[in-house]
Order: sequence, then structure tokens, then C-alpha cells
Amino acid sequence: MAKEIKEVEETKQPEAPKETMPEFVASIASVLVIGLFIITFCMQAFEIPSPSMVGTLLVGDHVFVDRVRLAPKSSFMDKIIPYRDPKRGDIMVFISPSTPGLFVVKRVIGLPGDRIHLRAGKVYLNGQLQAEPYVIHSRGDYRPYRDEFPAVAPTSDDQLDSNWQITEPDHIVGEDLVVPPDAYFGMGDNRDVSYDSRYWGFIPRENVVGRPMFIYWSFQTPDDQYMRTGVGDRVGFFLHILTHFFNETRWSRMLHVVR
Repeated sequence: MAKEIKEVEETKQPEAPKETMPEFVASIASVLVIGLFIITFCMQAFEIPSPSMVGTLLVGDHVFVDRVRLAPKSSFMDKIIPYRDPKRGDIMVFISPSTPGLFVVKRVIGLPGDRIHLRAGKVYLNGQLQAEPYVIHSRGDYRPYRDEFPAVAPTSDDQLDSNWQITEPDHIVGEDLVVPPDAYFGMGDNRDVSYDSRYWGFIPRENVVGRPMFIYWSFQTPDDQYMRTGVGDRVGFFLHILTHFFNETRWSRMLHVVR
């Protein structure tokens, strides 16, 4: 009997060593560091606050933005990361040229050297009428400066950035606005309400943050919610989200790729 017991004991598998508290903390710290690196340098979350991109992006869409692809090239990383400059038609997030610290999302219409003008709200690029299937006109009204840009002089109602009002004529050649080096001309897809390069000028290359990749969450949000900055308004809307999360989340837009 003693011999049988000994044989059983010899065939037992050794127990796996349990994770110690320092090892557990180190594992969590590693995950947090990797996550922080991705959020800081590779990806960033943004919420769409205004209807200027409606048709493509809705107010209340939450998107992840790729901060790497459109970043300035780094010589030692060129062979690893597929850097590239913005292209016509790209949707990109950038820091507003007129309001420092404000992140804006628009579509790239013009690249350096391009000649742009609008007639009856339609874009002509280098003399060619552009087919823009993503564009909507939500108001359907007519505003001379907005729709005949840059042929018609702005009025006080057009609310141009003061610096752009001074420098805009320097970039007009004939009936076109010419995009300078290291800059881009951006417009919103919802052309009637978009406050864009027509009103505050070109997007400097160094202001480009990245390109929206996909919508990770979308919630029905009033168009003017971003203007309600009071503590009471913010707390009220947060409570509204908690109580209406399931029925006012736009589930069909989850993981929708931004194009």
C-alpha cells in the first residue's frame, strides 16, 4: 500500500506558481503604459460637436482619429510607418487657425498650388467642376459670399475671421483662390452651415492632427449642445445620457468607417 501511495504522489503535476502582488501590479502598469502610448501618439478620441459635416458625420458621433498617418515624417520611422500628406477628399482633424486649442474636422478640398472658386455653391478646382456626392445643402438658401466664393466681397453678416479678411485678397488670382505652400483648403460636407476655409482661411500643415478612422459610439445630441457650457447644462446632459443610453444611441453607426 505504501508503495502505491508513493507512485501516485510521484505522478502528480507540480502546481503553477501563483502571481505575486508585485507581478500583478507590473502587469497592470504595462497595460496602462501601452494604452497611454496608443492614445497619446497613435490614436485619439474626438466627439463631433457641430452639424458642419452632416451627411458624413453627425453631431454626437464619437470617432477614433489616426494621429500617425498624416503626421510630419520622421526619418528614422519612414520604413515602418506609412506616412503621407493629406490628399483631396481626405477628412481630417486639425487645430483651428482662428481659434487656438479648438479641434476642427473638415474635408480637404484644395492642396498647395490648387486654384479654387465656387459658383452657385458648386466647387471648381483648377477650372474643373467637381463631383462631390458627399455634399448636402441643408438650408437651401443663397448667400453671395458663401456660394460665389471668392468673387463676392463679404459683409458683416458673413463673420469672417479678422486676419483672413485682411489676407484673403493676397491669394486671389483672377476668379480663383490659390492655396499656398504647406497649407490646405478645407470645407464641411454640409455646405450651407459649415464655418470653414471660406471664413477663416487655410489650414497650416503643422495644424493637422490626424484622420478619423471609425465611429466607436454615436448618441443623439442637439446641434447646439456644444454651446451649452454651463455646469448645470453639462450635468443635465450627462444624466440624460445615463437615462437614455440604450434608446438614443445610434447603434447602426457603431464601427462605421469614416470616408
